[in-house]
Amino acid sequence: MRRPVVAIGVVVTAFVGTLTLSVEGQTGATEAPAGFDNLTNGFVDQATFDAAKLVFEEREEIDEGLGPVYNAQACAECHQNPVTGSASQISELRAGHRDAAGNFVDAPGGSLINDRAIDASIQERVPGAENVRTLRMSTNTLGNGFVEAIANATLTAIANAQPGQSAGAIAGQIINVPVLEAPGQVRIGRFGWKNQHASLLSFSADAYLNEMGITSDLAPTENTSLGRSLALFDEVPDPEDPGNADVRAFARFMRATKAPPRDADVANDPDAVTGSQLFNQIGCNICHTRTITTAPAGTVINGGAFTVPAALGNKIIHPFSDFLLHDIGTGDGIVQNGGQSTRNKLRTLPLWGTRTRPRHMHDGASLTFTDAILRHGGEATAVTNRFRNLLAGQRSQIVTFLQSL
Repeated sequence: MRRPVVAIGVVVTAFVGTLTLSVEGQTGATEAPAGFDNLTNGFVDQATFDAAKLVFEEREEIDEGLGPVYNAQACAECHQNPVTGSASQISELRAGHRDAAGNFVDAPGGSLINDRAIDASIQERVPGAENVRTLRMSTNTLGNGFVEAIANATLTAIANAQPGQSAGAIAGQIINVPVLEAPGQVRIGRFGWKNQHASLLSFSADAYLNEMGITSDLAPTENTSLGRSLALFDEVPDPEDPGNADVRAFARFMRATKAPPRDADVANDPDAVTGSQLFNQIGCNICHTRTITTAPAGTVINGGAFTVPAALGNKIIHPFSDFLLHDIGTGDGIVQNGGQSTRNKLRTLPLWGTRTRPRHMHDGASLTFTDAILRHGGEATAVTNRFRNLLAGQRSQIVTFLQSL
């Protein structure tokens, strides 16, 4: 049984449990390289990759602009397991409240509550009135160059196909977000728990500011401490990363990383093979999209600021994500770039590399794969119920499959 889905510029054939996507006229796609091996994917040479990786790992100090409020001293503090660029157990804290109309309002100075400060007198803490609170786990950045190279039309086609695959229950939301390096331009968001960024330069500048407190030409305004100016504590002139030198190195590193690999031994286990089939049969892959092909080499993206190179273009990736926002009943109530309609929606977590994470879901509160699956409600209720109705051995086979990713 199959249903054709119409999408401009994208050829889509939706089978029950399967979605195959390719840009119209696109042929000759090849598998993206994968590995936890600290080797370049070919976007840059190995020496350039190694140099960018060192910047990603570099520990920032106060005289370099660290803080005044911040979460970490290096990108690799939050993105390291099992190699630099992966995910970790580190989380960030966000908070706010709802107004009389039910709309989310940031805590003073913004929803991000930084965990660290260069002076005890400016330490941020969640005010009692800010009763919408959440933890956000650090995300994997390996393979993000391929994610950046996914065409807008491909993500749109995935979103358009989902209602038909789920009897109308599942409908991923697309949001268009600003591209910082191309003022006035927007693109479909795909990075961050709320899809708040579409380009790796924008993503890097945002993280440098919000996680390390370092300003750049792309994000030149220093943060506050719950709305209080920190000018007296900030002795390094802004922008602290002039010319976006470090921001560009972070993006260069991520663009050159390989995709997270599967564990081949576990993947070939008969239980994992059967679990993979069950994963499709109950509908997990409607949102956790198995296979996407990136835009052809030469495609101009990010508002004209980046051209997809051969190393990233026309590559087949297996992220197990649609990179769309969904309400699965676990939403954190926080609004960022998407407006109030996204308050209880989160980006589908890419499951590639998920075997390296002992804490699951956006808040890290689920400590087993089964717990994480059973937390899915909202749009995913029917899929979760199908999981519940499986035999115990079948549920175990799905878990074995997830342990291969």
